[in-house]
Amino acid sequence: MRHFGHIPAAARAALFHREPAVFTADSPADTLAVALGATLYSPATRPRLADDVRKQAARGVTSMVLCLEDSIDDAEVEAGEANLVRQFADLAAGSAPEDAGAGTAAATRAAVPAAAEGETSDETLHGAPAATGDLPLLFVRVREPQQITDLVARLGETVRLLSGFVLPKFTETRGRPFLEALAEAERACGRRLFAMPVLESPELLHLETRAETLAGIAALTAKYRERVLAVRLGVTDFCSAYGLRRSPFMTAYDVQIVASVIGDVVNVLGRADDTGFTVTGPVWEYFRPGERMFKPQLRRSPFLEGRAEDLRTTLIEHDLDGLLREIELDRANGLLGKTCIHPTHVVPVHALSVVSHEEFSDAQDILRPERGGGGVLRSAYTNKMNEVKPHRAWAERTLRRAEVFGVAREDVGFVELLTAGLAG
Repeated sequence: MRHFGHIPAAARAALFHREPAVFTADSPADTLAVALGATLYSPATRPRLADDVRKQAARGVTSMVLCLEDSIDDAEVEAGEANLVRQFADLAAGSAPEDAGAGTAAATRAAVPAAAEGETSDETLHGAPAATGDLPLLFVRVREPQQITDLVARLGETVRLLSGFVLPKFTETRGRPFLEALAEAERACGRRLFAMPVLESPELLHLETRAETLAGIAALTAKYRERVLAVRLGVTDFCSAYGLRRSPFMTAYDVQIVASVIGDVVNVLGRADDTGFTVTGPVWEYFRPGERMFKPQLRRSPFLEGRAEDLRTTLIEHDLDGLLREIELDRANGLLGKTCIHPTHVVPVHALSVVSHEEFSDAQDILRPERGGGGVLRSAYTNKMNEVKPHRAWAERTLRRAEVFGVAREDVGFVELLTAGLAG
């Protein structure tokens, strides 16, 4: 897999100062946590689910969740499980099996050295040659812990296509049996399997129980650190607890009760030290045109050249200008990646995840070995102060993002990346 791998090589070369690296399901966990990008959800009951997965992979999707929980009716769970087993067999029939033991051995491999500045590489982040026709990282969202061990047993050999499970309504009490079941399933199949807890319970939202709930979640996820790939936010459930629903003209950060929870989750679980996890952005619910109440949030100036004004119009008509603003606010508030329920959301998430040339320049300057003692320096763009010690964690995170999403050329912005991604 490679972000923007669905667009022609010549187009990538024109867009990127440093192209996104190739990665696989067996790349190191810290790489995969960043590389999740726009995680597309799909009901597990879809009769042509395998075809859907292949189609979305060809359009640039690198992670998907096949859902047995809220997206399907209670009466459909048994049929959904059976459908998953059939669809994984279909997917496996079209993909080459791995070498024996690759799933666990690859977990300890070190990443290959990053390409030199301006160079590109077709090697994966764990050193093996890139494959063709790769599937996205596939996760199953379950309802109950026993589904994990049961599904892994029923999948048999096709479990090699599974990256892990999404754990709903996660708290310390409810999450423990899920993580124990995951560990049992991992031992049974001999493969590395990840958990992605979803934080969406009322105990986390309510002020009087929030601190205790977060502390419990932090203690439990720390115990199972090697299995927790990322933490996801269930903002729709947060809103539901108060009968709220944000409009397409407002972001999650405009709903103050939701914004306060996001801030507290990042405070406890998203710290830039060895205790933190990748926390992903909340879902954007809208994908159809509707009557607009407020002024569009996309400025005209980035779109004035060429046919980009047409792109701006299209984004506004489909209410994606609000999505773009929310993605920017996600990153400003310490979140990376996003839950997506519609394919049209994927390219905007990925386009705004690419590291700008300016960001890359600043991060490299801050992390130069000779800066180890700290100090302050003027940025190469001569428009800001780079303070080495306070900005070091930001710089390290930025270079990790640059590895998987690439670095744009100096004259390339998100408009060009959006245009190329949508055309690809």
